[in-house]
Amino acid sequence: MSGIVVIKCGGSTLNDLSDEFFQSVVQLKRQGKHPVIVHGGGPDINRMLEQLEIKSEFVDGLRKTTTEVLDTVEMVLCGRVNKQIVKRTHDNEGLAVGLAGCDANLLVVKPVNIEKLGFVGQPVSVNTDLIHALLGQDLIPVIAPIGVDEFGTHFNINADTAAAAVAEAMVADELVFVTDVDGILKDGLALESVTDKDVYQYIEDGVIYGGMIPKVRAALQCLKGPLSFVRIVNGKHAVFSAGEGLKGTKITKQKAAESVS
Repeated sequence: MSGIVVIKCGGSTLNDLSDEFFQSVVQLKRQGKHPVIVHGGGPDINRMLEQLEIKSEFVDGLRKTTTEVLDTVEMVLCGRVNKQIVKRTHDNEGLAVGLAGCDANLLVVKPVNIEKLGFVGQPVSVNTDLIHALLGQDLIPVIAPIGVDEFGTHFNINADTAAAAVAEAMVADELVFVTDVDGILKDGLALESVTDKDVYQYIEDGVIYGGMIPKVRAALQCLKGPLSFVRIVNGKHAVFSAGEGLKGTKITKQKAAESVS
């Protein structure tokens, strides 16, 4: 199936997404493309953890996930946040279905590092048949990044990593990270275009740090496959128009960039 567009909506930008954004996602469907939404929910998770007085910390941009944290993450992501996105899509005349990566083994994972990160998973397989079946019914899948391992244990997955795994497995045409910044920033300004080689250098130099690291690492993983570019855009003004009109940072393969010049 061609025309698949994987859209990762960051938790920090969900409240800033306009009706126009959701209308443009629905319009992609009407134009014959197949949007798939993968979402985070960091701010909502943080608020709930605070209310429940559960301590949480980040290691290398990833949330260390204890059993208590996992229960809270799953409740927030699979409950409120997932259904909020489904509702916003329905409110704008789309037809979405919400599910989690643990449903029907949608996202099977292995632990990243139990001792260091707890129940944080790295996807090892994606149930593409399920996603294809939903797309074939003109539905827009909305996926919460909770995975399951071979023993049935649930794991928290970084949403950027989950989106990249879905894009790679589905051989998507596009992968777009919708976040709360204008792209990869250098000296306070968003870079319009960078290569995978640039990204590695920016990570080493400290230009890319914190929560942007999992995002660009996910992008780099996807660029090892057939995907030729990945976009990072600001959700406040992200509107799809047949894949055009998106402002932000475009990450391309080094060879692709050199062939254009």
